[in-house]
Amino acid sequence: MEYRVLLYYKFIAVPNVEETAEEQRRWCQELGLLGRIIVASEGINGTVSGLRESTIEYERRMQDHLLFADTAFKTDDHDRHAFNRLTVKSRAEIVTLGLPVDTVRKTGVHLKPRDFHAKIADPNVLILDIRNDYEYEMGHFRGAIRPPLETFKEFPNWISENFGGAKDREILTYCTGGIRCEKFTAYLCEQGFRHVFQLDGGIVTYAKDPEVRGDGFEGDCFMFDERLSVPVGPPVGKCEKCGGATSRYVNCDYVDCNRLYFLCVPCEGEMGLSCSSKCGAEVRKREKDGRLNPSLRSEARLERRRRHRAKRRLASTAETGLKL
Repeated sequence: MEYRVLLYYKFIAVPNVEETAEEQRRWCQELGLLGRIIVASEGINGTVSGLRESTIEYERRMQDHLLFADTAFKTDDHDRHAFNRLTVKSRAEIVTLGLPVDTVRKTGVHLKPRDFHAKIADPNVLILDIRNDYEYEMGHFRGAIRPPLETFKEFPNWISENFGGAKDREILTYCTGGIRCEKFTAYLCEQGFRHVFQLDGGIVTYAKDPEVRGDGFEGDCFMFDERLSVPVGPPVGKCEKCGGATSRYVNCDYVDCNRLYFLCVPCEGEMGLSCSSKCGAEVRKREKDGRLNPSLRSEARLERRRRHRAKRRLASTAETGLKL
């Protein structure tokens, strides 16, 4: 395959966030990479796609960087770009927990897939899935707890209300690639939990490990790019059209719906990507490759310009001290 997808993060103090973000943007533009990169004072978090040679060069530049030299990359081959555009942003956090935690000096014990596999067999261990609900529904470890929360930053309050008496229990956490575990286990350690573990490299690494081969995980792993998922274990969902077993998530192609739902490949071929007959009758559709059709692309550009102008007006108002 000609293309690769890179998934990576690194927690480290970044002194010049805006300059670092601009450097990342320049590299990606030079190399033709697309994807999403977030830079904050606490580190970098990114996933990009591009031609194999370009991704190799990007890894080389990162390895030569004073801050990011030992960044671990998770790679997947792909037949095309996994993103439609490039966004590089500077933010307060590279993954939003909403609380300051020290992810450099103290996190949970990192377990390699083999050791994590052994731990999840213990019925006394608490297995905590710290992803979003739709990620859990696509696939998860057997016996994992998924709190009824909508965002990652809600986890601290839920833990204090529900796990306060479990500070001596063994807690295993997992997420897609490891970044949320790094931050959340640091929080757990700071709160006095004594036996905190995390799956090193996340589900992505666990699925590829030649020894465990994804055993204990049911379904697919949700991915935040056009692939939407990568296979790990046996399917856990049911196709909404035929009721057959599947872990394949798709977005409804009616842009004003855009609902994520389970749909098998044969049903997509027969009935398309619309989640209902009502959505199927609409004209505001994405094309088969996921892109907006030409008229909607123009509409989207106008909307982005409108939002940009609105932001500039707000910024100007704030600078002059005027009230709206």
